[in-house]
Parts: sequence; structure tokens; C-alpha cells
Amino acid sequence: MTRQTTALLSGLALAGAISSGAANAAAGDSDAQRAERWGEIKQQIFPGQTIQPGGTAVKIEAPKRAEDASLVPITLTMPDKDKIAELSLIIDDNPTPYAAHFVFGPAADPGELKLRVRVNNYTDVHAVAKMKDGSFVESTEYVKASGGCSAPMGMSDEEAMQGMGDMRVKFGETQPGKPVPATLMIRHPNFSGMQMNQVSRDYTPARYIQKITVSYGDKSVFTMDGDISISSNPVINFAYLPEGSGPMKVTASDNQGGHWENSFPVRAASN
Repeated sequence: MTRQTTALLSGLALAGAISSGAANAAAGDSDAQRAERWGEIKQQIFPGQTIQPGGTAVKIEAPKRAEDASLVPITLTMPDKDKIAELSLIIDDNPTPYAAHFVFGPAADPGELKLRVRVNNYTDVHAVAKMKDGSFVESTEYVKASGGCSAPMGMSDEEAMQGMGDMRVKFGETQPGKPVPATLMIRHPNFSGMQMNQVSRDYTPARYIQKITVSYGDKSVFTMDGDISISSNPVINFAYLPEGSGPMKVTASDNQGGHWENSFPVRAASN
């Protein structure tokens, strides 16, 4: 999966591989047209794999009609969390459909993930879970939104980049033997390459976070590979297992060579 992720989270490569009809999807597309487009994308990302409907393995919660196409909240729920090794989020009609790929480590509790994404057109959103036995399952949700990838930041590029790489982690209640909820916030504009600078009238070059790693002590919580579909100033809600000791370490890197890391003290569980 690592090689697939590297190849497919590299800009417009996947979009160029899809037919022009798929790239110019319309809000009125039929179910059959959306299914055909998903078949093309699926073959590019998961060549040769059979992907079964997910049932209860993974569920997507998303607004039917987004209030802000550049900040669309997505909740991924995984009741079969102990069986899941990886999770991919695909937004079919975005310029680069492969939005994010999570690999869960031994310190993860992958029962639920929350993040905010850009949605560029009325589209199916797919979550594909790779199970620990090597099989794949999927879930689908249809979202009505438009223009999320080209929406301006509402400030100058310089203002958007101030404090880039600053991180915060908020921890929820810690109880013995129970997963701990946490919220990771990273300051980064995640420029899509499709946004026009309102002063110069030029397009701002793409600059987005490509990789985030989170670990607790000496154990991985998750690694995320991302692309332009992740909203500016990424926020990720996750949970980890409070076994062991040590700080929580977060590293992030972007496609322009930016690299940031920080450690956050973790409260001990209270009886």
C-alpha cells in the first residue's frame, strides 16, 4: 500500500488517468455514471483488489449539503476497529480523489476519526478499509458541495502562512483501560494550487501537508498521507490506547520540504 499511496498522492496524476467524462462530472450524474467513475478510480488505487460493501465495518457521516465546501466535516466510524489495519478516504470528483490514507499502529484505537475536507463538486465519498486479514471493504456517502478546492482563503498568502507548522493536541478524559480521545490541530494553509491570490490575481502554488505521524511513547498511533483535499489548518480527532508511558510525538511534513515536530505531555489515567 505504501507504494500505491506514494504514487497516487502526488498531485494530479490520478486525475489525469481518469477519463475526461469523469473529470467533468456534473451534479446531475446518475447512479450508474457515478458507479462507473468509482470503478475507474478504484482500479487506479486498488488494482486487482476485490472491495466488498462495508456493512458495519466502516461508516461515513457527512452533511448531505455542505454549508462550506472548503470545510466539510467527515466522521469515519469503525465498529469493527480491532479488525482494521488501514483506511483510505476518497472524494471521487475532486481533482485528486485520494484525500487521505491512514495506517493504524499498535497504540491506535481506530473506532472513530474526524477530519475536515474540501469538496469540489457534487460527489460520492468513499471510505475503504483494509482489514488485518488483507481483505477490503467500502462505504459510500453522497455529498452536495461545489468549489471547495478553489475557494479563496479570505486572507493574503503571507497571513495564511503565519505560524505554519504550529501544533496543538487536546486530550479528553483519561481512564484506566479505556481509549483516550484527542484532537490534533496543525496550522498550515494546505494551498490546493487552485486558489487565486486576491491581490496578484495569480494562482497560489500548491503547498499541502503530505504526511503526519503520531506516536505515544515508543508506539505508533497512526500515520496519515494526505493531499490537497484536506482543509486548511487540519484538525483530526482520533483516539489512542493509554498503555505505556511517554509523551505524544507529532511530526508533519509538506510537499515543499517543510518539516515540523512537537511533543505533548500525556496525563496519566486516574482511578
